[in-house]
Amino acid sequence: MTSPGAKALPGDPPGGRRAVLVWGVGTLVYFVAVVHRTSLGVAGIDAADRFHIGASELSTFSILQVLVYAGMQIPVGLMVDRLGTKRVLMLGAVLFTTGQGAFALSHSYGMALAARAVLGCGDAMTFVSVLRLGSRWFPARRGPMISQGAALFGVAGNLVSTVALSRLLHSAGWTPTFLGTALGGALVLILVALFLKDHPEGYEPAPVEHAGFGSVRRQIAAAWREPGTRLGMWTHFTAQFPGMVFLLLWGLPYLVEDQGLSRGAGGGLLTVVVVANMVFGLLFGQLIARHHGLRVPLSFGVIGATAVAWAVTLTWPGGQDPLWVLVTLCVVLGACGPGSMIGFDFARPANPPERFGTASGIVNIGGFTASVLCLFAIGVLLDATGDDYRIAWSSIFVLQAFGVVRMLRLRCETERLERERIAVSRVESVHRTAASVSE
Repeated sequence: MTSPGAKALPGDPPGGRRAVLVWGVGTLVYFVAVVHRTSLGVAGIDAADRFHIGASELSTFSILQVLVYAGMQIPVGLMVDRLGTKRVLMLGAVLFTTGQGAFALSHSYGMALAARAVLGCGDAMTFVSVLRLGSRWFPARRGPMISQGAALFGVAGNLVSTVALSRLLHSAGWTPTFLGTALGGALVLILVALFLKDHPEGYEPAPVEHAGFGSVRRQIAAAWREPGTRLGMWTHFTAQFPGMVFLLLWGLPYLVEDQGLSRGAGGGLLTVVVVANMVFGLLFGQLIARHHGLRVPLSFGVIGATAVAWAVTLTWPGGQDPLWVLVTLCVVLGACGPGSMIGFDFARPANPPERFGTASGIVNIGGFTASVLCLFAIGVLLDATGDDYRIAWSSIFVLQAFGVVRMLRLRCETERLERERIAVSRVESVHRTAASVSE
């Protein structure tokens, strides 16, 4: 049975083929941005040789990108709400294309860092924009599928980097590979300019007040006051970071240096994480679209399964784990991304369309903040313990426990307010229908 929250509400956009086309252009921009973002993950050894740097300097690339991404989320949300999706996506494409092009031509560590920072700024403008685009073109009941679908494009971009870009890098070399991906950014910029539109005809959002910093502060405060926004942020915080940290930096060193796998086998397990991410994304999107009440059980289920999988992996006797344990861990880590996307489904019904970009930025900052904290903690603990990965990875449990406590405190209030708003929307819909019939 479909939950009440999944039914159409007054003012819902119609969806349809035109919506799919416009949204497809937006998600293509996000796909290219993720290819740019994750391209360094397969070029770590080449980057160390090119810029003559060690492991700590190399890790700075990843931490800088995540910091820039997280720091840009609220400003980007405000920009989307005020400037519209098309303008922000075009600016994002210009920035991440420029950053990738500069990275391709960099020969110094400082220039390369600056290039990745510019790329991170552009990348930060894509996902929130795509979420708002989906909320403006599709009915609210399609929200979970739209969110998970957008995330799938990101996973596909990660897969392209993992499989195709690594081969291209070793066959064509540094500069042609990174310049070639930068051309992809130029292509999507043209597509956005030609085909993307902020909203369907007749579904313009309510105008947003432009009155300087005061209105910006009120916009952020209004989104933050909603329990659904805060629950979404803490859900994103708690669910996303174990999978992201594993894929972004520390997964391959752990599998190779601690578990004794070859680089090929370790890379294969990273691919398992990516593929599982795609499968869980499709599954969660369908389940939540049809049964809105599953959001809470699914989010806590992902967090709990991740904690159990890591506990088994880190406490397995004998030093090195059987392959089936590592495969199970990677499959569970694949659910972290889709699990974190549920956070946006908490924030969506709590905020009107003209504030959804700001609320999405607040939610999105959660997981990336947790990722920075975990990246840093693992690095510090590895140095302090002489590369004891079991102690270092245990930092995951601390962040998870903190996030779960925050989620539990906000869950009941969020669900109560949602029920009240759905009831009001239905009453308004009935009255409007009755009024139109009497006319």
